[in-house]
Amino acid sequence: MASSSTFSSWTFNGSTLAPKSAKHCCFKQTIYSISSCASHDMIPPNEKGVDWGRGRLSLKSRVQCRALEVGIKSSYSVGNKFQLEDVIEAQQFDRDTLGAIFEVALEMEKIEKNSTGSQMLKGYLMATLFYEPSTRTRLSFESAMKRLGGEVLTTENAREFSSAAKGETLEDTIRTVEGYSDIIVMRHFESGAARRAAATASIPIINAGDGPGQHPTQALLDVYTIEREIGKLDGIKVGLVGDLAYGRTVRSLAYLLAKYEDVKIYFVSPEVVKMKDDIKDYLTSKGVEWEESADLMEVASKCDVVYQTRIQRERFGERIDLYEEARGKYIVDHGVLSVMQKHAVVMHPLPRLDEITVDVDLDPRAAYFRQAKNGLYIRMALLKLLLLGW
Repeated sequence: MASSSTFSSWTFNGSTLAPKSAKHCCFKQTIYSISSCASHDMIPPNEKGVDWGRGRLSLKSRVQCRALEVGIKSSYSVGNKFQLEDVIEAQQFDRDTLGAIFEVALEMEKIEKNSTGSQMLKGYLMATLFYEPSTRTRLSFESAMKRLGGEVLTTENAREFSSAAKGETLEDTIRTVEGYSDIIVMRHFESGAARRAAATASIPIINAGDGPGQHPTQALLDVYTIEREIGKLDGIKVGLVGDLAYGRTVRSLAYLLAKYEDVKIYFVSPEVVKMKDDIKDYLTSKGVEWEESADLMEVASKCDVVYQTRIQRERFGERIDLYEEARGKYIVDHGVLSVMQKHAVVMHPLPRLDEITVDVDLDPRAAYFRQAKNGLYIRMALLKLLLLGW
């Protein structure tokens, strides 16, 4: 979003997001005072003896104080502004923010299950601009907005049926559409298009996928699903399988998994669609262990999550020979399920072709349709946070 904010305003610097004004970017501020303590070895926040997270302070029994007054002003408190003005890439989120978003998503799940719904976004309009095909992402965003009482303006296949077909620039389209709506959800065929839109707009922009770049809301729902299915995010092993070169979902997911401790990622893909070096270098810089393998069965036997992806024909252009070379090399079937651990799950961003056989659907470890449903709750949470705050 182009306009400034007194809380947190972001500008785009190269490939990362940085605060426009450091003095306004305060993710968590704590104010505390201690008086009349019997012990002088008080343990400060973020040290052993204190559980300091998500705005909650828990003092252990090591310190005996006659009077202790602690006041906490957390950026996650109800009524505060959301830290981000746009959702463009996975690197925007820190671990605390992810946890707080997931708590809001749980509240959204309760709202969705309540037949009366919610009217918290009544009077707000969301515009969806999709320059590439979409089923789950577009419909889940539109469902999310309506379930919260908002309205939707939509254009499907904007590349062909909007003024883009006449040569209108993306920037002009954004300046026009923001005059009709309060938030824009955009999917584009060019990597970096969402960044351009956010730099232009004065209302929030959500990246619903930009070519082979990123898909941050998919990554959010993926991590949310892993936590719901496995019960933890630290200490997990994840196998990313399929199109890792052009798959924006796996790129965004890798960025988010790097926020957690003792995670190991396996890359399993045909040679022509191997994970690119920028992701490998990023994981290495964050101390995340990763390994490339050609043996899906071996990886599946070790992992908590097997994350399968489709080989995307649309990314190969005229090189159909390369597409045919890659397609069908790694398939999740009953043979793969037979070596997986009982608690492990199979995930897929969908749509699938033949990379997961249909009979896998009957296994309780097939989590991909539950994963798609979780997308509704995450997107409800993001719309609420971007438009209303915490």
